[in-house]
Amino acid sequence: MSEKDETTPSQAQEQSKPVPQQQPNNPLHGIKLADILEYLVEKYGWEELGHRINIRCFNSDPSIKSSLKFLRKTQWARDKVERLYLRSIR
Repeated sequence: MSEKDETTPSQAQEQSKPVPQQQPNNPLHGIKLADILEYLVEKYGWEELGHRINIRCFNSDPSIKSSLKFLRKTQWARDKVERLYLRSIR
């Protein structure tokens, strides 16, 4: 084997790490779901948020923790929250 063919374990690990991709067309890139939800709750309050997006976690005993749990599992609801966030920051 030549020196070019030999790699150390740390070099192999560096080569296998995924390269973070830039997402210039994604306005939500780098914004955490928790931050989005906290912003919306502060701006609208739970009652208004529940009227705008009719999901149980906003209307029945709402909390950040339970809403995050539901939104992380339910893509259609998360999409609605993200769309409302984008509309509200413009």
